[in-house]
Amino acid sequence: MKNQKQAMVYGLATVLLWSTVATAFKLALLELAPVQLLLVACASSVVVMATSLVIMGRWQQVFQLSKRQYLQSVGMGLINPCLYYFLLFGAFDRLPAQEAQPLNYTWALVLAYLSVPFLGQKLRRIDILAGLVCYAGVVVIATRGAVTSLNFSDPLGVSLALGSTVVWASYWIIATRDTRDPVVGLFLNFLFGLPLIALACWYSVGLDFSVSGSLAAACYIGVFEMGIAFVLWSQAMKKAENTSKISNLIFISPFLSLVFIYVILGEVILPSTYVGLVLILAGLWLQQKKVQTRSIEHG
Repeated sequence: MKNQKQAMVYGLATVLLWSTVATAFKLALLELAPVQLLLVACASSVVVMATSLVIMGRWQQVFQLSKRQYLQSVGMGLINPCLYYFLLFGAFDRLPAQEAQPLNYTWALVLAYLSVPFLGQKLRRIDILAGLVCYAGVVVIATRGAVTSLNFSDPLGVSLALGSTVVWASYWIIATRDTRDPVVGLFLNFLFGLPLIALACWYSVGLDFSVSGSLAAACYIGVFEMGIAFVLWSQAMKKAENTSKISNLIFISPFLSLVFIYVILGEVILPSTYVGLVLILAGLWLQQKKVQTRSIEHG
């Protein structure tokens, strides 16, 4: 049953959770290596998604898939959570949260560009304009306002953040051909990715975890950012009568995130962060407006 009010509640709850994760990433990385954070968060999210499937009455679907779909889960699990979060956590490990978080939002534009060769969509002039505006924001943030010098504060950190957007966008392009229930699919992707993450963690930094605030933050990320937030967002899109209104809620998240970063982490938000973020969101708004216009024309 469609219910726009319920969809808005689910959507707002999701945005609130997403707004806290940049802060949680930095708190977790105080004492954990990126791969350790990934292991704890992935394990926590598997438990949350399994519980959610039982509560929603979909647990039996986990055992009703074809052999090809289980193999698909292995492949998609290598992309998300393994590769995507390894790059993302690596970026947050090297960059201030106020820089890494806005850069990650450019994945939506990367998705639009990758959709041209892989989904056969057309590239329009407004796509190019949106890209120029968006990546102007990236340069402003990455150089901390010293645009003319093009002296990036941490080239590797910036590369990891932008690389994660390519991986995330690629994952969603592959997911367009995924016929599984979204929560079932993500649960299996994480479940099959977990052993590889555990092996990488054991081989590289070890499996010795001390009980600390960082460990609690890692569990929070797995429970809320990887688990509950995805379930809430899928419910929001399922209930929505107008999905574009729900999608627009995403634009609240980066500004709310800066509030948490300032208040909890104590990062002084640079003017270049605000300028760059506004440019990135303006580019994404142009891109989304074009998509909405196209859907109206065909609707």
